Amino acid sequence: MGTARNSDSGEVRTELPEDLTEVSDFFRAIGKQIRLLREQAGLTRKELGEYVGYGEHLISAVERGVRTPQPELLVAVDKVVKAGGLLAIAKDDVVSARAKARVRHPAWFQGYAGLEPLAVEIHEYSMFAVPGLLQTEAHARAVYGMRQPLLTEEVIEERVASRIARQDILTRWPRAIFSWVIDESVLLRPLGGLEIHREQLRHLLMVGHMRGMVIQVMPLCRTDHPGLGGPFTLITPKGRPQNGYIEAQQSSRLITDQEEVRIMNARYGALRAQAHTPQDSLTLIEKMLGEQ
Repeated sequence: MGTARNSDSGEVRTELPEDLTEVSDFFRAIGKQIRLLREQAGLTRKELGEYVGYGEHLISAVERGVRTPQPELLVAVDKVVKAGGLLAIAKDDVVSARAKARVRHPAWFQGYAGLEPLAVEIHEYSMFAVPGLLQTEAHARAVYGMRQPLLTEEVIEERVASRIARQDILTRWPRAIFSWVIDESVLLRPLGGLEIHREQLRHLLMVGHMRGMVIQVMPLCRTDHPGLGGPFTLITPKGRPQNGYIEAQQSSRLITDQEEVRIMNARYGALRAQAHTPQDSLTLIEKMLGEQ
């Protein structure tokens, strides 16, 4: 077992083993119930999704236990498949389990993960990978699947479920302020294969067209680059000062010193100024899709 130190002081947190099978098994059991009831009702995932206002992809993820269901989804599905309250009665248990699910993150990430649901602003510069909040399920699974040393299949599924569950904050209302600057090289690297990569690019386009979401691409052709020190995130929890966050090689640092945070803000401002505009960035992603 590794050691973990206080990330609030800027010290490194290393990864610890996890034992979260109880929560994972609960979500898988709920997913199996939804699938069984859907099939008994003679509905496809797409048809069920149309009835309850969710996409086929999300219904599939919930049924497989890799996406935590919203309580309102359980109530809606219960009515459509005429489950007689079997699913709806579990909504309070789902709320409790969703809270526990946050600990499925590796130990070195939990300090930041605890702040994310409280955020009113998140700004991220990504130099090596698609930001976790913007990853598709398939992309996330591919990334965890190639992690060295290799993760077990169970841990991969837990990490994927946790990463996708984090994305609930993108559709929460009132919505936080989000912006991302992504290095162009990230968008050129087809992790997981061409189909997974194309799906990821399409997902970035979808998010980029959502109100309040700003995605900018840092072009490779720039002769000056203020972000060569590596990726970082600026996060502002409600009612609290802004924090900085950096991670590398399964270690992390949560930065609370306001002078350091000020410097990171200045660096992020320079990155945004040198990146493509949001509209030009989306146009570039569309061009990448057209060329593949």
